[in-house]
Amino acid sequence: MTKPEPGARARTFQPRPMKLSVLTAALQELTPRAARDPDPDLAIEQWLEFARELDCPFIQLSAALHPSLTDVPAEALLDPVANTLDLREPFDAGRAARVRRAFDATGVGLSDIAYFDNMLVADRVARRTKQEFMLRVFDAAVLLGTDAVCGFVGRNMQLEMDANLEMFEAEFIPLLEEAKARGLTYRIEQCPMPGWTTLDRWHNNIAYAPGPWIALHRICERHGVGDQFRIHYDPSHAILMGQDSRSVFQYLKDQGYGFLIAGFHVKGQVVDARGVSAWGYGGQTLERGDWNGAEPSPRPADRASAWKKQTVICEHELPGTARHDPLAYLQNRSVDWLDHQLAARELLDIDPARTFLVVEHEYPRARVQDKALLAPILKGSLAFTRAIDEAAAAMFALQHEVLASQDIPVQGVGREAYRS
Repeated sequence: MTKPEPGARARTFQPRPMKLSVLTAALQELTPRAARDPDPDLAIEQWLEFARELDCPFIQLSAALHPSLTDVPAEALLDPVANTLDLREPFDAGRAARVRRAFDATGVGLSDIAYFDNMLVADRVARRTKQEFMLRVFDAAVLLGTDAVCGFVGRNMQLEMDANLEMFEAEFIPLLEEAKARGLTYRIEQCPMPGWTTLDRWHNNIAYAPGPWIALHRICERHGVGDQFRIHYDPSHAILMGQDSRSVFQYLKDQGYGFLIAGFHVKGQVVDARGVSAWGYGGQTLERGDWNGAEPSPRPADRASAWKKQTVICEHELPGTARHDPLAYLQNRSVDWLDHQLAARELLDIDPARTFLVVEHEYPRARVQDKALLAPILKGSLAFTRAIDEAAAAMFALQHEVLASQDIPVQGVGREAYRS
């Protein structure tokens, strides 16, 4: 039996769970379009009431170009977006006061505002529209008292990767400078967005993995906006690219960039072994239906078939909806949620109690747009996410704090990074 050192004091058990949130795109049409278009802040008020019903303490407020203004038709999207935050008109102090009253009345808080779009799109006019819209998102974030926005970098599909780095410096750095001026952090989500183009390009968001994150952050540092560039990590995209979270986190730590991840989407991915056998991890490369002979199809609905580069090999998971599958975890074919949350605490430079864990619902067969049907689905997923994170918090506090303070070893080996 291990004997404590004379005068040793046991460290108290103090698990630190993360802050649970949900992206409002989970239910795009909670407020019917006929009601929300003439009264744009009604959608936020009703979503806050819904979040209270779900027992979710925070929301990630989804912003998007209004359907009448977007350059990408809804039929071409894999995952429909939601303009819960309607910014056709600037979000001024009067609107902010109304929305703040709704936050106060429901007791629900705001984790951040999310606007997912291609900020480096090749078309100059469309790019300027998106950048100006993002500035409106920044201004709304300030008025609502949050310190972060979440979105993509994107890619100019007409350019190769190194040329996109130059474009990032010319086009994206000014956005980060505007974020800095407002006291905001821009958290990048890392989806490679393979279906954003009918071309056979697969990585259409250049910030798709740790290697690119570090390269981009070095550019940011040269311009004095390194603190504005952070990652909103989503493990579903790591699984999509054959990665596992523990190894991703370990790599960042090894390279001295464990500080880059500052928030999390909890969305999983379930890889289809048959699809991988047929096409490999590059997905379907031909006869997708998004081309007519030598030309891309002009029909928006056909353009959605470009997503077969992704969907033939996997399907999004809403946390808790996939079977517990230890073999899939070891093969990186599904997210090992417990180890994900434990590895984040062990390897990243985060304060869990100040870090948001945002449930993002994109499991296609459960994306029902009926509040009564969706509510128990989301409530179950949120409960699962909360329980898994609390278990990881307990494990970390027990193993790395309580036992460590008494010089008691942790048992076993556990999941290892870089293992093949």
